[in-house]
Amino acid sequence: MLSDRGSRYAVTGARVTSRGDVDAVLAELKTERAYAKATHNTWAAMLPTGALKADDGESGAGMVILRMMEREGLKDHVIVVTRWYGGKKLGGDRFRRVQDAVRAYFDHLARQSD
Repeated sequence: MLSDRGSRYAVTGARVTSRGDVDAVLAELKTERAYAKATHNTWAAMLPTGALKADDGESGAGMVILRMMEREGLKDHVIVVTRWYGGKKLGGDRFRRVQDAVRAYFDHLARQSD
């Protein structure tokens, strides 16, 4: 969990191969009350049929996740960055926190493959 000026961020990811898989991951995540009540659940997915993304009100954040996935070459995955708004606007720093969360997910994957 990351935090910045009261806002808290979490990252979740999963292997997916279809839009149905993405929807199932999001539905499962939102069964947890904290995630269902989060301010934003921004996500991006790289599927065999192409890329998908959604900002969930955090304008531009889905594209940040998607670009990072493309650079990493991560396919057949969805990454969800969740933000609980802390009362202070972060401006451009919000994208840095999204990047930090995605990097943490990449690090987690790398540790799993060791």
